[in-house]
Amino acid sequence: MAGWMWFRCFWGPHLQRVHRSQEESRPEGRAGRRGWTYQPRSLEKHTDSILGWASALWSLSYYSSPLLLCYLYRKGYICSSKLVPVSQYVGTVMVCLLGVACLRGWGRWRNSEYQQFISILEETRKNHTPSSKKKLACYDFDFSHWPADFSWEEVSNPKLLSKAGVSLLKPEPKLRGAAESVLNSLRTLPCHIVSFLIAHSFGRRMLYPGSVYLLQRAMRPMLQQGQARLIEECEGQRNKLVACDGNEIDTMFVDRRRDEGLHGQTLVICCEGNAGFYEVGCMNTPLEGGYSVLGWNHPGFAGSTGVPFPQNEANAMDVVIQFAVHKLGFQLGDIVVYAWSIGGFTASWAVMSYPEIQALVLDASFDDLLPLALKVMPDSWRPLVTHTVRQYMNLNSADQLCKYQGPVLLIRRTKDEIITTTGPEDIMSNRGNNLLLKLLQFRYPKVMTDDGVRAIRAWLAASNHIDEAAVYSSYEVDDDWCVSVLQSYKTERDVFFPWSVGEDMTLEGRRQLALFLARKYMRNFDSTHCTPLPYSEFVAPWGL
Repeated sequence: MAGWMWFRCFWGPHLQRVHRSQEESRPEGRAGRRGWTYQPRSLEKHTDSILGWASALWSLSYYSSPLLLCYLYRKGYICSSKLVPVSQYVGTVMVCLLGVACLRGWGRWRNSEYQQFISILEETRKNHTPSSKKKLACYDFDFSHWPADFSWEEVSNPKLLSKAGVSLLKPEPKLRGAAESVLNSLRTLPCHIVSFLIAHSFGRRMLYPGSVYLLQRAMRPMLQQGQARLIEECEGQRNKLVACDGNEIDTMFVDRRRDEGLHGQTLVICCEGNAGFYEVGCMNTPLEGGYSVLGWNHPGFAGSTGVPFPQNEANAMDVVIQFAVHKLGFQLGDIVVYAWSIGGFTASWAVMSYPEIQALVLDASFDDLLPLALKVMPDSWRPLVTHTVRQYMNLNSADQLCKYQGPVLLIRRTKDEIITTTGPEDIMSNRGNNLLLKLLQFRYPKVMTDDGVRAIRAWLAASNHIDEAAVYSSYEVDDDWCVSVLQSYKTERDVFFPWSVGEDMTLEGRRQLALFLARKYMRNFDSTHCTPLPYSEFVAPWGL
């Protein structure tokens, strides 16, 4: 029995924190808090430190392996006479690390707190009931060992999905003859190979730096602190979801439906940025407003597995929505999707695929990844970058957004330094402008004539509220008249977008309506890209 317990401790996860349950009385010496950091004994602490450094060195070697291999090749070390001694050294190190891992297991076995935890974990794996899950939720540990709480298979038919997963919006292929297609494929084969290598090596890591293990390791104390706050102060519930591609998605749900506030019945699903985690990300904004909130981490981020390519991102978003509806009990009409930065891609996919969703809020988001990718790469790489983005990283948020019929709010950061194609001082290069224009041009094509677009561009060029109000007043916009025109059109036609409102309107009327719509669909926030959005800026999207 003791040997079996040691074996479980040897293979067990790294325990980080113990969250005291709501029902338990707080022990003496821990008054004023409901959790504490797990304190390993000396043997476990030192052996865990050694294994942690070994893991970090392995990751560093992995990321630098191309340069390291080139260096070793030039120095003549890649040959049998050199590799045999190196393999012996590596084997010796592996044996030593195995011994260190055995000692760590011994140290865990002698710690009663870890033994209690590993017993609860094994019990939950064998019998995953609400009571066992509640006991396990009192511990923060490596999420890879957490039992799955929900799978897409519980509500979806595998036969209805393609091999890749859920459907994505893709550009229409250009029509070519059969012979021309074959010749073109052969001619572009080298470009396809290079694009594949770029996308699956440094390209994906540049686009989603939060998936890099070294960054996650550096942020681990901050993430653990954020995790503890959400569970202990906000009574958050951590869940593992299994997407249709097999990736395990780490989520956090804060339920406010029993509170007396007005917003608790509305669920806000949060989509983080390319280096954002729900532990320290945009979840905090709707939490301040008393909403029920569901946060999740991208594939490959913290507790989530996989890599954050567009297909995997959409698969993850799909299982999050299915979980919210079928397990948490929310209706699609009670869900608001809120996204920051690159999270606009999964958010726009969600409302495109589930049009019954109540509303969408996009903060510091862009319309298309390609212009931003071209900004940071050499001009000589333009054809290669274009092909790589379109083939493997096609984050076409604007195209997806135009498929949605519901209320939308865009928040533009006036000092944004990330999604501008020139610099933060040039507000007209902010790709949020393009997102707004594309949305309005789709929904109100008769209003968005050349004159209407010019009026909106003049309004977008205003970098502060005073200039913005000056532009608005210079066109003498009558808000009441604009609302009456739109309401009359909706009442008489009651049709889906695009609307033909404005086709019989005067030039002045179209300008007024264009500016009115721009101000309703977009709010300016005087800040940089990474500043947390205060709750005062998180308002319900406008709708007739």
